Amino acid sequence: MNKWNVFLLGLATSLTHAEVNNSHAILALNETQNSSVMEKKTETILPHQAATLLADKQAVILDVREESEWKQKHIPGAIHIPLGQLKNRLSELEQYKQTPLITQCRTGRRSLQALKALKSVGFSKVYNLEGGIVAWEKALLETQ
Repeated sequence: MNKWNVFLLGLATSLTHAEVNNSHAILALNETQNSSVMEKKTETILPHQAATLLADKQAVILDVREESEWKQKHIPGAIHIPLGQLKNRLSELEQYKQTPLITQCRTGRRSLQALKALKSVGFSKVYNLEGGIVAWEKALLETQ
């Protein structure tokens, strides 16, 4: 019985450390006086964090889904460039090269490819919307 208690205590401690490390792995927003400051922990951002940055005009969202997906619903204010067209339309994003740019698709796979492509051509502040528009909607954030 005593060995089980030690085992369970060790397991609980490990899980707690994993939760703490997981929370540090997501892009954090720290409030400072009147503005939000982004601290890059990974290249991922949660929907509510992205919505706050978008509303405060501190970031731009790039939707890389196909035209038919965009027409069904999209995040208001997002820029739409399908992933397959990104390479040929980079000039449209040049003005955002030093701006936090949040890539977004349906669930996060295509937008991760876009993130990697943008970083490879010099975009320094690129983040992937975790869970894509599916997570955005689950968070009850606005689409049009």
